[in-house]
Amino acid sequence: MSLLTDFDLHLLAEGTHTRAYEKLGARLAEQDGLKGTRFAVWAPNARAVSVIGDFNGWSANAAPMQPRGNSGIWEKFVAGVGQEAAYKYAIASKVDDYHVAKADPYGFAAERTPKTASIVCDLAGYHWGDQEWLGHRRGAQTLGSPISIYEVHLGSWMRGDGPEKAWLSYREAAPRLGDYAVEMGYTHVELLPIAEHPFDGSWGYQTIGYYAPTSRFGSPHDFMALVDALHQRGLGVILDWVPAHFPRDEHGLGYFDGAHLYEYADPRKGIHQDWNTFIFNFGRPGVANFLISNALFWLDKYHVDGLRVDAVASMLYLDYSRKAGEWVPNEYGGRENLEAVSLIRRVNERVHAEYPDVITFAEESTAWPQVSRPTSVGGLGFDYKWDLGWMHDSLAYMATGPAERKNHQNQLTFRMLYAFSENYILPLSHDEVVYGKRSLLNKMPGDPWQKFANLRVLFGYMFTQPGKKLLFMGDDFAQWKEWNHDSELDWSLLNEPEHQGIKRWVRDLNTAYRGERALHELDCEPEGFSWVDCNDASQSVVCFLRKGRPPSPLILVVCNFTPVPRHNYRVGVPLSGHWTEILNGDAPLYGGSGQGNIGGLNTTPVAWHNHPQSLNMTLPPLAMIAFRKDG
Repeated sequence: MSLLTDFDLHLLAEGTHTRAYEKLGARLAEQDGLKGTRFAVWAPNARAVSVIGDFNGWSANAAPMQPRGNSGIWEKFVAGVGQEAAYKYAIASKVDDYHVAKADPYGFAAERTPKTASIVCDLAGYHWGDQEWLGHRRGAQTLGSPISIYEVHLGSWMRGDGPEKAWLSYREAAPRLGDYAVEMGYTHVELLPIAEHPFDGSWGYQTIGYYAPTSRFGSPHDFMALVDALHQRGLGVILDWVPAHFPRDEHGLGYFDGAHLYEYADPRKGIHQDWNTFIFNFGRPGVANFLISNALFWLDKYHVDGLRVDAVASMLYLDYSRKAGEWVPNEYGGRENLEAVSLIRRVNERVHAEYPDVITFAEESTAWPQVSRPTSVGGLGFDYKWDLGWMHDSLAYMATGPAERKNHQNQLTFRMLYAFSENYILPLSHDEVVYGKRSLLNKMPGDPWQKFANLRVLFGYMFTQPGKKLLFMGDDFAQWKEWNHDSELDWSLLNEPEHQGIKRWVRDLNTAYRGERALHELDCEPEGFSWVDCNDASQSVVCFLRKGRPPSPLILVVCNFTPVPRHNYRVGVPLSGHWTEILNGDAPLYGGSGQGNIGGLNTTPVAWHNHPQSLNMTLPPLAMIAFRKDG
């Protein structure tokens, strides 16, 4: 008996089946007393489809599938086919006598690359131990929660100990990654795309098996074990998700049944010029079923806590990376891809309706309005947007020599003109340390001491700004080299005190960010921030207050972006009394010169910066210092 009811077929036809993975693909089943696997695939332009695999000699004649009326769905029960059988669909098209063998779009597992078949896999049977995490997940993922994300490419984070330096499996990585992230004080781990992909060099961003965790590191149950282990350490798990485009490999989604089924047929809409990949036909009901179901699949079957949606701008704009004449306007003559906008909103609506404690993030690089606002008010429905403007401005400023920074103060301060127009993540991601851009440490000017100090003040400024945080692996101990996906991080650097100092600094910044309500509680509200002075360009100093909800203590942050220590530097504050120095990036523990304020300062009744009181302080060179007003 088919798993697909008439109601399923109705929902699939109109593009509203949000659990299509429960009906399509390969499922262990029993029929007429025989055990086997039931297969179902969407191929409306096929004249014949058969299941081929290692169980029938890959013969296109051995297991022909039957069409389900005019639905475009083909079905077949194959007796004797069980767990871990390799299979594909042999498709003969109505179009141009096209014949091809395709992997299963809804396949739950895949062969290890370079092999390309899907694998029969029953996802049931894993015993989760993350009930405590799931029970309090909502409280850990609100706009007022501290969210500090450790971005990881699993294949190059850490390798095995043997001479071959083999990839760690999901289960081998789990305790090491969990222990490291907890030690460093992160709240979440974000994994670069885990879904199956044919090319290592795509880092997972050219996805073939949207429903299959890559077999490079183990089985689907092994990946469940990784997520489970991180949850049991109190860490959320975010996945990079790539609904914008997919590669053109023959066994994949492209030209699936002899026609452009998953992608736009017109190359002006259907080819991504930057990557020579196919772009999903966002307006087709079958594509909506596929993508919306896929977003929910990872939350359902793998307990994932958030989705970071890649390349959103390339979905929103029909003219993205295209010259005049290379794109097709929408029905109103505009450049917005209205079908993609609708799909993005539907994804976010379904995610938040069915998993209200899960969060979504947009990597969106333009000024599209209301990216992180609800769809009910015209927004795209994401919880957060990456602040790529902050990233570009901050790195450009830090790359400038300290003597010239006085001419670029606006790169530090401009962000606060728009900082609360969206709910922002401040990202220093993998994209900033590849393709000749150099590592973060090597972007910094000056001699080696100044490079490390510049990196410390950048991190200090980042962690005290409004917004959630994201750091890519290796940045938090100051790798010298660019990231290379073919080798592990330079963990040996932690034997050197300068790198150990950066690691301690990031750990202590995370600890302060999580522990001080003023540094996270109003991250996304203008009441959480106010400048004390952003105009001291001549000395390249900024100072500001961070605030939580009463009775949260105030935090004063002062940053000196030059290697010149400033003695007797006066900063106005609103409250009298003692202000405790809680962070000092120049402390010897972090590799600094040891200048500071001996643990804190008392105010004097000297009005300054429009405040009735002030602190007379020492500003260490190339350092952020922070003070807390208790009582």
